[in-house]
Amino acid sequence: MNPAGGVLYRILEWITRFAYLHILWFLFTCLGGIILGLFPATITSFGIIRKWLQGNSDLPLFQTFWTFYKKEFLKSNLLGLFIVVVSGVIVFNLIFLQLNISEMLQLSSIPFLVGLVVFLLFVFYIFPAYVHFDVSLWQNMKNAFLIMLISPFHSLMMIICLGSLYFVYDAVPALAFICGSSTYAFISMWLANDAFQRIAKKQKTVQS
Repeated sequence: MNPAGGVLYRILEWITRFAYLHILWFLFTCLGGIILGLFPATITSFGIIRKWLQGNSDLPLFQTFWTFYKKEFLKSNLLGLFIVVVSGVIVFNLIFLQLNISEMLQLSSIPFLVGLVVFLLFVFYIFPAYVHFDVSLWQNMKNAFLIMLISPFHSLMMIICLGSLYFVYDAVPALAFICGSSTYAFISMWLANDAFQRIAKKQKTVQS
């Protein structure tokens, strides 16, 4: 096989993996009735992508997905409940602000919008942190929040990359249909994993 053919084969191979992972995410989300399946399927996708980033690209995808999904079903739904409740509060406040626009409310909405951005970044970090750290759910949330605060470069890159991905999907909806969730998970996991590794190296340096 010539070098160009080898590169093309690898690209097609990874496109197939991303598409297959997205299909599994969709099927297992539906398996949990969407409401109870969304967060376990999402967490599982992040867990598999973390293994890919560690070099374990040839793992049996369906079997690994099913095993991780079952193991994390309850704990990931507890995390999902927290995210849904906070998101509900945010949506309620957004609707309230839209219906009651005034100068006073516009001024008071500034810290709210800042809090909204912080929460979105927290969500970007919480799934990678969940599969990276073997700690309690509460500790995972604290880890995600603290790492988000001390990693402004990675946070900015997440906003840029995921924002760009949104516009790509908006322009070519077929891409979102083929590999939407897996591409989002890969970008978030890759950037967050780099932040985790940099922090770990700094900690080792300080300890030594």
